[in-house]
Amino acid sequence: MNKLLFTPFKLGNLQLPNRIIMAPLTRSRATINSIPTPIMAEYYRQRASAGLIISEATNISRQGTGYPFTPGIYTEEQIKAWRPVTEAVHHAGGRIFMQLWHVGRHSHPWYQENGKAPVSASAIRDMGTVKTPEGVKQTVEPRSLEINEIKGIVMQYGQAASNAIEAGFDGVEIHGANGYLIDQFIQDGVNKRTDEYGGAIEQRSRFLFEVTEEVIGRIGAERTGLRLSPSGITLDASDSDPVNTFSFIINRLNEHPPAYLHIMEPYMDVSHLPDYLQDGEVTSYYRKIYKGVLMTNGKFDAASGDKIIREGQADLIAYGKPFISNPDLVKKYNDGTSITPWNTETFYTQGEEGYSDYE
Repeated sequence: MNKLLFTPFKLGNLQLPNRIIMAPLTRSRATINSIPTPIMAEYYRQRASAGLIISEATNISRQGTGYPFTPGIYTEEQIKAWRPVTEAVHHAGGRIFMQLWHVGRHSHPWYQENGKAPVSASAIRDMGTVKTPEGVKQTVEPRSLEINEIKGIVMQYGQAASNAIEAGFDGVEIHGANGYLIDQFIQDGVNKRTDEYGGAIEQRSRFLFEVTEEVIGRIGAERTGLRLSPSGITLDASDSDPVNTFSFIINRLNEHPPAYLHIMEPYMDVSHLPDYLQDGEVTSYYRKIYKGVLMTNGKFDAASGDKIIREGQADLIAYGKPFISNPDLVKKYNDGTSITPWNTETFYTQGEEGYSDYE
């Protein structure tokens, strides 16, 4: 019997009825102009029994966009369109944070104003492809951000957090993982700067901490979460010394902890990385360092999630794909019934099929 997953937990100002968190999941159901659509309200409402929902990654600006049909939180129209979503979740008794997103270099001139190049910590291309409404395109070399531009993006994160609260969200999660802009500053395989935002980890993490401080200053630490991927090598992001890099960051977070730190176990082959970065080891390693509320994510089921809480390795467990095809995942885990398999063919389509039609 899995018990600890279903015990209440105090998170900031929220009382969570259980420790099963819905992880952020990009589903591409917004409009081409990044405006949330009505079917998104029903999708999130169906999953309101989660202890906390973390929304799909949401663009803080047009410049920060890199995927088609993903929502934004930088215009009045977007704020207004998000309100039915948060109202539906709250009416169903749920709680919801918004994940704030800037993809950095993993974009394309198609998304950028006047067809400009995407931006990053340094002018280093990730050697992949980018999806656009016009089809898949090769990535391009990004432009290295000027210092005054970095300060402006920090302010955009803060404004996005304020906009999220205005839209009815209970808080936000800063997306600092998976090779996107914040991660591009953190990892020295991407960040080759020689100013105060590059070089030693104290400088490479400056952008992350400035963003975190700005968001907390706007909406409070109790409404601010942060996601990191210490073993992440996504989108060509890599670091020469990930152990020391992320140990420094996570230890410093102890000084002024956010509502929670959300870390990810690897979801690809990381056999070439240090032992502690192997599957199942990341959470236990950082639990020894981090003193605040720790959320973990990565291939857990009900039994393994309950076990890691019982062992004191994490406080909250985030589940991704199981929530796609099981809006009642909490009940199924509690009852011990089998879960419905998800259909990868409908992960990123624009209709209700494979989205809000699961039972």
